[in-house]
Amino acid sequence: MARSSLYQQVAAEVRRAIYTGELAPGDQIPTETDLMEAHGVSRNTVRLALGELENEGLILRMRRRGTFVRERRPLLMRPQDEFPSRDQDVDRRLDSFVHAVTSEGRNPDQNIEVSIVEPPEDVATRLALADGGLAVVRRRLRFVDGQPYNTNDSYFPLDLVTDSEIARPGNITRGANRVLEELGHPQTRVVDDISARMPTSDETPRLRLEPGTPVVVHVRVGYDGEDTPVRVAVSVLPADKHLIRYELERRPASRP
Repeated sequence: MARSSLYQQVAAEVRRAIYTGELAPGDQIPTETDLMEAHGVSRNTVRLALGELENEGLILRMRRRGTFVRERRPLLMRPQDEFPSRDQDVDRRLDSFVHAVTSEGRNPDQNIEVSIVEPPEDVATRLALADGGLAVVRRRLRFVDGQPYNTNDSYFPLDLVTDSEIARPGNITRGANRVLEELGHPQTRVVDDISARMPTSDETPRLRLEPGTPVVVHVRVGYDGEDTPVRVAVSVLPADKHLIRYELERRPASRP
C-alpha cells in the first residue's frame, strides 16, 4: 500500500474517533508509539497523519506534553440581531457582541483603540469618502472567557461622528449603533459581504491561531434613512471559534 494511503488511513481513524466523541476535546490522543503499533506503520507515517490532522485544526501538539484534541466551542453569531426590532426581548443597552456572549453564559471582554485614519481604499469606497477623506476607526480585539476570539474594526466618516463618543477612547456600553441613532443617522439598511481566507502574519499571533486555521471575514456596510453609508465594520473571525447563523422568514404577500 502506498505511503500516502497509509498515513491517510491513520488520520482517518483518529479523525473518526474525534468526530464520534470517542476522543473528547482536551483528551490526549494515543502516542506516536501506540499509533505505530496499532496500525503497523512507521513513525514517519504517523507524523504525516498527525500533521494532516493539525492542519485541519482537529488536534494540538504541545511540546513535552503530547498531542490533544482541540477545544472547539464556537460562538453563535446572529448578524441579524445587531438591529433588533422594538418588540424583541433584547437589552438595547448592550452592544451586539456583549449580548451574544453573555446570552451563552460566557464572559466577554475587549481591548479598544480609537484613531483618525485615512482608511483602506475598499473601506473608503464603501463609505463613499472623497479622495483623502478621513474616518474614525474603533479597533477592537474581542475576548471570550479570556481567550482572543475575533477582531472588529468599525469605520465612521469623521465629519459625522467627530464630536461624539464614537471618536473618543473607551467602551460604549450601549453600542456605537445606538450613538448613530442619537446623532440622527439610524441604520435602516445593511449589506453584508462574507468571505474566507488564511490569516495574515499579524492576525495569527494576535488571535493565537493554531496552524491551518482559516478565518472568515465579515464586512458590513450600514446605511441611514437617506441611504448614505455611515459605518463599515470589518470582522475577522477564526473559523473554528464561530458559527454564523442567518434566519430568513418569508412574509405573506400583502393583499391589495
